[in-house]
Amino acid sequence: MHTIETKKNARYTVKGNIQSAKQILYVLHGYGQLAKFFIRKFNSIVSEEIAIVAPEGMHRFYLKSSGGRVGASWMTKEARELDIADNIEFLNSLHKEILNENKHASFSLLGFSQGGATAARWLQYGEIKIEHFILWASVFPPDLEQLTENDRFKTTKNSFFLGDEDQYFNLEQRIKTEKDLAGLNLNFDFILFKGDHNIHPAPLSLLVKKLEQ
Repeated sequence: MHTIETKKNARYTVKGNIQSAKQILYVLHGYGQLAKFFIRKFNSIVSEEIAIVAPEGMHRFYLKSSGGRVGASWMTKEARELDIADNIEFLNSLHKEILNENKHASFSLLGFSQGGATAARWLQYGEIKIEHFILWASVFPPDLEQLTENDRFKTTKNSFFLGDEDQYFNLEQRIKTEKDLAGLNLNFDFILFKGDHNIHPAPLSLLVKKLEQ
C-alpha cells in the first residue's frame, strides 16, 4: 500500500476565554462523538480562570447506516501508525495556536474513552507540556507501557476517573485496570465515582480541585 502526504482541515471548539484563562484543559472525546457536543459536558467547570479546548478526531462517519447523526473517531486498526502520527501533528499544531493566545496558562490534558490513548500518545510523543494528565473511563495504551525513566508521565500528576456503573468496566475489569495502572509506577490517582460511561458534573468538580493543587 502506498501513501501520499496531503493537507487536511481539522476542527476544534473552545469554551471560556483562552486569552485570560489561568488553566486550559484539553479534552479528547470518545468514539463516535463530535467536539461541539462533547465540550458541553464541561460547562459546569468553565469560569474566568478555566477554559476548555476540545479537538475533534479527523475521521467522521455516519453512526447508523448512510445518514443521520455523525460521529468522529481518532483511529481504527487500519493504517493505525499513520493515524497516530497525523493525530499528534494535528494536536501539536492546535497547541501552537493556543499558545499564541496564552503563553502563561497551566495546561492539563483529559482523554475520555477512545480519546484516552490518543491523549497519552500526544503527551509522550508530542510538543506539549502539561501539569495534569487525566484518563477518564479509558485505558493506558499498551504501546506506552514499557517507557523509559525519561517518559513525560514521570513529571505530571496522573489521575484515572471511572464510574461505578460504567458499562465497559465490570468489577473484574475495574480491579484489573487499577492494578495495571499501579504497575506502571506512574503514581496514578484512582477516582471511582457514582455514574456510567460518561462525563459527570460531580467528579468534574473534584477534578477542578486537583487542577488547582
